Amino acid sequence: MSTPTDRGCGMSGLDDARGVLYPDALPTFHRRAVPDGLAHLVRWYWIARWDLPDGEVSTQALLPFPAANLVVQPGGITLSGPTTSASSRHLEGRGWAFGVLLRAVGLATLGVAPAEIVDAEVPFPGAEQLEAEVARCMEEGDDAAAARVMSAWWTTAARAPGREAESARTADRLIEMVESDPEIVGVGHLARRMGMSTRALQRLAADHIGLSPLRIIRRYRLQEAALRLRRDRHLTIADVAAELGYADQSHLAADFRSTLGLAARDYRRQRHP
Repeated sequence: MSTPTDRGCGMSGLDDARGVLYPDALPTFHRRAVPDGLAHLVRWYWIARWDLPDGEVSTQALLPFPAANLVVQPGGITLSGPTTSASSRHLEGRGWAFGVLLRAVGLATLGVAPAEIVDAEVPFPGAEQLEAEVARCMEEGDDAAAARVMSAWWTTAARAPGREAESARTADRLIEMVESDPEIVGVGHLARRMGMSTRALQRLAADHIGLSPLRIIRRYRLQEAALRLRRDRHLTIADVAAELGYADQSHLAADFRSTLGLAARDYRRQRHP
């Protein structure tokens, strides 16, 4: 279950509401800040809990941030890669998940290439003790203790940054630039802002994020579009398209349908997936 700074929406860090397509359908969910010493590796911790009546299913629809997540949940610890479209998970019974939204540097220190885990959730080997300790804390209902365990593991177990991490830091700067400036709508514009060629930008994104620069830009713009359509019933789809730098309403509508699988106007009417 994977679930930035935004000048346009007034979002910053833990209070960022983007990415969750139907907040009314969420189970208990919150984010926790990471210690300052880990902020270059990890964006935040996120914690979900649910306890549903027998036979009830809660569908969680997400448009995830373009990043990987390390996730501990009952029965295992996994690494979820960046996704190329919206995703969903069906929750039943009682459960929990403790997730870590990784920066590009954080994923690099784990020695995993993002291209290998795009649209995939794979077992994360060699962290059995971490899994057991986080699970114990979560089963006891102590989210703060689970966060301390995770932070201690990152402090001691993450591989020392090397030359690859230097390049990953540039990829994190790319992410920060796109999510903080809604006026960036094209790859050429982003390349100029980053001070590199389009080819170098594409290689950087492929190596350290796993998605193309255009897909990254569109992901943030669609997250912003979904948030604005949900929060302001008076905004027209054309208004949102203009505010986010789309050439016209039809381009936003096409992006919405191709990524989310439904029309923007239909999304606005729905409160649950």
